[in-house]
Amino acid sequence: MFQRIYRICTVITFMSAGLAVAALLFNMYFNRLTAANFFVNFSSFILLLFLGIVTIRYGVLIWFAYLQHIEHMQEPPETQEYPFVTMIVPAYNEGMGLEASVESLISMDYPRYEIVVVDDGSTDDTYPQAVRLAGVYGTERIRVITQPNGGKASALNNGIANARGELIVCMDGDSRLESQTLKQAVKHFSDPSVGAVAGDVKVVNRLNILTKLQALEYIEGLSLVRTAHAFFRRVMVIPGPIGVFRKQVLQEVGGYFQDTYAEDCELTLRILFAGWKVKHESRAVAWTEAPETLQAFFKQRYRWSRGTLQAVIKHKAQLWKPFPNVVDWFFLWLVVFESMVWPGMDVFGIVFFVFVAGWVGLSTVIILWWAQLTVLDIMAALFCLALEKEDLRLALQAVLYRLCFIPYLDVIKFFASLDEIFGVKMGWGKLERFGRI
Repeated sequence: MFQRIYRICTVITFMSAGLAVAALLFNMYFNRLTAANFFVNFSSFILLLFLGIVTIRYGVLIWFAYLQHIEHMQEPPETQEYPFVTMIVPAYNEGMGLEASVESLISMDYPRYEIVVVDDGSTDDTYPQAVRLAGVYGTERIRVITQPNGGKASALNNGIANARGELIVCMDGDSRLESQTLKQAVKHFSDPSVGAVAGDVKVVNRLNILTKLQALEYIEGLSLVRTAHAFFRRVMVIPGPIGVFRKQVLQEVGGYFQDTYAEDCELTLRILFAGWKVKHESRAVAWTEAPETLQAFFKQRYRWSRGTLQAVIKHKAQLWKPFPNVVDWFFLWLVVFESMVWPGMDVFGIVFFVFVAGWVGLSTVIILWWAQLTVLDIMAALFCLALEKEDLRLALQAVLYRLCFIPYLDVIKFFASLDEIFGVKMGWGKLERFGRI
């Protein structure tokens, strides 16, 4: 079934690339450049060229994700060795979901681990909840540390400093891990050059249109990129809800820094630039609660977008050093492309089509732009859903995903980029949770 879906997606993706090129040539031939329509023709040319680049990007990602899947299937299903693992749960006002999160760790199918809950100066019942859980399951299994509020990075660093394990799991206080997660992630550390393993994050609260679209985004937009990068052992972002690290590596690179709003992305870049491999394990699964309102979604993605740019800017010197790590250099430029160039082009495309193309009458180009991107999203969605054995019905959201969700997300990224460039102040903020975990 998966093989068939892969072949269909690949064929349609590259056929659509051919259509984009044909439409580009058609537009150039029948719309001769004059002083009056130069801007319209040049803009449509740039947009169609960009569309071709995006199409190639989808095709390449699907290809390498497929190769990674084949390679992954040939690996041992789980580890034969069981190094001691410390699982760190940073918690700030997570009283509503902390018990479910910790109980998912207690039921972990792994023989040797401890849980360290770091209360980051919570003002709710997080600390009493953690102490109660330690009393129920034993202080050898669960240790509780409390500190004045210093942020997630500070809490994780405190947990790392007190960890007894040679491997460390860093997660969110509102995440729930599946029982096979440790066994599946730990097996990769039999390779001494692997410094960290990124897990797979899925949305648990698929309750309304917004959260269902985010569920599709996590599978198609985020996991696809991570899986393709994993073929090169150069995953660029270890997600906050589930990352497994060698303690040695965390100590070597200095742990989490607090000078960006995307501490997980910034840490991953430091690990890669230090020469360590970063792999991906699709069976190390964390379930997370996605924002359920547009306002909460805006706050979260605004912070993610600015944090990613901050991480790139912090390591901007690497953008001009293609050697000796060509793959890292190329992938870092891809982060720039996907966080700045792509959203900027999408916003420009929206403005162009609404205020220029519609007035001039370039209906063919408008239809092609949206249809092409929608086809790409449907193909990528089907491939990723089949790859992760997810509900294929989520692919039905792909049209709404392209027409509404992505434009809204790109507008957020665009203005977040402008705010970061001009140094607009921002705060961390606390995402409202409903205890769906």
